[in-house]
Amino acid sequence: MRPRSRLLTTDVPDDSRRVSLLLGLLFGLAGMGSSSAAVALPLLGPDLGVSVGAATWTISLYALMLAVTTATYGRLADLMGIKVPLLIGIGLMAAGAVVAALAPTFEVLLVARLFQGAGAAAVPTLGVAIVSARYENEIRGLALGRLAGMAAAVSCLGPLIGGVVEAAFGWRAVMALPVLGMLVVPFIWRALTDQGTGAALDIFGALLVALTAGGVVLLVQSPSSGVLVAVAGALLLLVGTPAVTYWVRRRPDGFLPLDVIRNGTVVRCAAAASAVPAAWFASLIAVPAVLVADGWEPYQVGLLLLPAALLSLALPRFAGWLIATIGPARAIGVAAAIASVAMLIGALGAHFVDPVLLAISLLVVCAAFGAGQPALGAAVGEAVHVHVRGVALGVATLVFMTGGSVGSAAVGGLGELIGVDGSLLVLAVLPLLALVALVPEMRRSASAAEPPAHWSEEAEDASRSAWGSA
Repeated sequence: MRPRSRLLTTDVPDDSRRVSLLLGLLFGLAGMGSSSAAVALPLLGPDLGVSVGAATWTISLYALMLAVTTATYGRLADLMGIKVPLLIGIGLMAAGAVVAALAPTFEVLLVARLFQGAGAAAVPTLGVAIVSARYENEIRGLALGRLAGMAAAVSCLGPLIGGVVEAAFGWRAVMALPVLGMLVVPFIWRALTDQGTGAALDIFGALLVALTAGGVVLLVQSPSSGVLVAVAGALLLLVGTPAVTYWVRRRPDGFLPLDVIRNGTVVRCAAAASAVPAAWFASLIAVPAVLVADGWEPYQVGLLLLPAALLSLALPRFAGWLIATIGPARAIGVAAAIASVAMLIGALGAHFVDPVLLAISLLVVCAAFGAGQPALGAAVGEAVHVHVRGVALGVATLVFMTGGSVGSAAVGGLGELIGVDGSLLVLAVLPLLALVALVPEMRRSASAAEPPAHWSEEAEDASRSAWGSA
């Protein structure tokens, strides 16, 4: 009998399929906070007295908080285990969704979205941490692929679900959809751990990182918000960057552990992979904006994303095979190149208001996300020690999701100056820069260019048992 890849903990059953799909569902419901809300922007803006460009702040700020609080949850997971941080996050996400649905003004809506994003950040970080700690080798790669595929599928269904809900109940009901994430928790409870190191949490370091990342987003979206926003963003960036550098040196074991941010593999892979969510979030804003302005109903836009959701279900096995075959770093490079192609197609679709081209761009960017996210998780999981894996995944996800915030901000901000098509062309350049950043890692993984000898046997068998008939 041929040996199979074993689990990290020998007394844990091979429940990777069930756990990863449930975590992917939870991840997707958290992501629905942006994908379903995107189709409601052209409607909620006029209802609350703001332009569509200004309404994109509801996505940008959500994505920003999703980014800057990810590392906090990673650190919390290292300190006290996964159960409590996950409950805190899902509670904040649900509460923020309810307040957003009831918001009487645009300002209240933005505050609610901040809390919602801060809560939703727990899901991607802790979801990847659960899989990385529970499984290893090819099973881990397959589980990460399934998680990302399910998450992308549910997120892709967000616009359709949001459009249908909006047609029946209005845009406020769309904002409440992430509350459904609370229903998933009981089914994954037994896979969670409450064991941690008990060390202290660096709150001040987290605040410095949040303000600095916020400066980047403010600068990018300032064309649609005025000079004051640009000045505020520049000040936060100029002051925050040296402040973060100083604090990391003073607190080498703080919010951004020195041994993590000095890890070239983590930094380069996270920076390169951030181009993928930038393309994804940009598409979520751009496609509804173009088509609703052309007379489409939100649910019709959602139907256009349905093929992308179906594609997402077929991506996990491909992602796991890709990671095992060429290595995580090269898989990130492939995802970045695909994302660049998606932005070019999307720019053409936006320029000619061609729904076919826009649908193709959504399919392509979905493929990029389905490969890029699990590849980043695999790269970080292999590059750091177990005792800092949680925070390393949090830092990587921080950089990864900041890319998403920049992508939505670019469409909302630059779109006011150069049009939606022009903003997508600008974003097509980011993945090319990502490839440059990945050169050292791709050279290092040159020996992994050929499929490992055991892939066709161990991984194929593990893939069959994990996927079944899916």
